[in-house]
Amino acid sequence: MPLSFRPLALADGPALTRALRESSQKASDYTFVNLWAWQEDRRYEVAFADGLIWLRQTDPQERLWAPLGSWQRDDWEELLTKHFPHGASFHRVPEKDALILADRLGPQVSLDEERDQWEYLYLVEELVSLRGNRFHKKKNLLRQFLRSYDWRYAELEPKCRRALLDLQEEWCRWKNCDDSPGLAAEKEAITRILRDWEHFPGLLGGALFVDDVMVAYTLAEEVGDTVVIHFEKGLGDYKGVYQAINQIFLEKSAGRFTYVNREQDMGEEGLKKAKMSYNPVDFLKKHRVLWRP
Repeated sequence: MPLSFRPLALADGPALTRALRESSQKASDYTFVNLWAWQEDRRYEVAFADGLIWLRQTDPQERLWAPLGSWQRDDWEELLTKHFPHGASFHRVPEKDALILADRLGPQVSLDEERDQWEYLYLVEELVSLRGNRFHKKKNLLRQFLRSYDWRYAELEPKCRRALLDLQEEWCRWKNCDDSPGLAAEKEAITRILRDWEHFPGLLGGALFVDDVMVAYTLAEEVGDTVVIHFEKGLGDYKGVYQAINQIFLEKSAGRFTYVNREQDMGEEGLKKAKMSYNPVDFLKKHRVLWRP
């Protein structure tokens, strides 16, 4: 019996958030903030069946993602046979869930690491204190920003939307977003989240101002003991601005969390190098899971 998929809707947020809480690993890909942000670009669809929320990306190509909900069940062979009698391939499956299927279904399942989709995890305390030689360059850049500018920090709220959009426009002029499909899609994703801010109770963020002009911001989300950084932008004219927004946001607005999830590098070497430079303590690994009946 094929699943009955329909387009993801804003009203699906509470159900998806509840289902994510039941999942073995809470990857940033599957938060409703992230899904809704990229809906215009990826055209997600959902199907509600068997106590799970099944998720499918339809653009630029059709791909099944991991269903949301508890995977601690013994009827996986029955479920998959019913919905995918000819087999199925699931992408971006968090490792703990992938291993559950491998344990339940044995040789019917094969796992392939999707390294480009691994999410980088850090300790909040380390990125606030920046102690030791590992963080020497980061701390120097942070100090340069703090000494060089008349700055202030403020937590974000919906009334900041206009200033955030203005900064995003300036950042896009600097980066030529119109010439990059990826950056143009990201701009649209950020705009969607700002537009629908009131629908995301776990959304939080902070901004840096120099002479009352916003020069950097972080948009993040609370997911259990982890703060997930979805978007972070700073203007290149201000030396150390990224180190500053990173450290000050965590210190002022996210000190109650244990971990920071700064998401994946998507296989971009420059992004991978930048994320590794902050010394991750772990990765939330993901796999492609191929099931053969």
